[in-house]
Amino acid sequence: MANVELRPVVHVDNEWRRWIAENLLLDGPPQAIYEQMLQAGIAHEEAVQEIQQAMTSPYIVGAQRLRNRLAKHDWVLEAQRHMNRLRDTEVPRRHKLSREEFLDAYYTAGRPVIITGMMDDWPAMTRWSLDYFKERCGDREVEIQFGRDSDTQYELRKTAHRKTMLFGDYVEMVRNAERSNDFYMTAYNEGKNRKALDVLWQDIVQIPEYLNGNDSTQGFLWFGPPGTITPFHHDLTNNFMAQVMGRKRILLMPACEIAHVYNHEHCFTHVDGRQIDLQRYPRMAGVQVLSCTLNPGEVLFLPVGCWHFVEGLDMSVTVSFTNFLWDNDFTAEYPQQQVF
Repeated sequence: MANVELRPVVHVDNEWRRWIAENLLLDGPPQAIYEQMLQAGIAHEEAVQEIQQAMTSPYIVGAQRLRNRLAKHDWVLEAQRHMNRLRDTEVPRRHKLSREEFLDAYYTAGRPVIITGMMDDWPAMTRWSLDYFKERCGDREVEIQFGRDSDTQYELRKTAHRKTMLFGDYVEMVRNAERSNDFYMTAYNEGKNRKALDVLWQDIVQIPEYLNGNDSTQGFLWFGPPGTITPFHHDLTNNFMAQVMGRKRILLMPACEIAHVYNHEHCFTHVDGRQIDLQRYPRMAGVQVLSCTLNPGEVLFLPVGCWHFVEGLDMSVTVSFTNFLWDNDFTAEYPQQQVF
């Protein structure tokens, strides 16, 4: 007698019920849900009973009403997406943009812009170099993000990648690197580095046309070799990126694209800006992705909620700011539960 392969019997547990509910709320056909359950080894009677119970559950009905409200919110965002496509797809460059026009046309409108001519009086533009860094702060202990290549979610788990070392040793790592994303000094390291690199902040000039410069050390330092990658994410504030050394390539997606960018955790998406996989992420096909290169002496305005991917084309140093003259506190309304 031939051997008969016995498949293990699978029963519906709460994880299966969550899966059924999620698929029904995503308009998954009950027949397709049923077939998936059969393929997993769930008996016909049990699969039918669980699907019927889910479809008539008052909990699902209540969740559907909430989904309808979210769909209305998405409709407003879709209208904004259509309007965005009437604009030029290039990020505009404006020379010494006035405070009034910046506020009216960009800050309050949530539109990115590259501003030129506002860093001309920065001593950093002429003084900063690897040798200068080593001479001024080489013996100071700093913190960097390290071991990023071993973790695909290095930004989400950035706390685990903190490493302290002498700034002079880090400068030499950057000097000798060809292209690398394995180590990078980022804004997240600022708590440790603020005092260690305080003399460098004397070379930075707050931009009084747009920023509140009561504290001259406000800002964050980004310093790394060519090849550093900050994956697609959005910030909870408006931001300035002021490029001091090297160039960066930035991809931008307007905040209203959120329903299409697979934002499943906090302010990140798993979509890789280096090569967007449309088979895995088909809804990205209709997303407006803007591209620009930020050169030394240029400042990029990143609106709150604007998705951005940043790649270091050269060894680069960037200073970022959030201390604008206008309201820039949007964290109070941000969801406490950050798994979406």
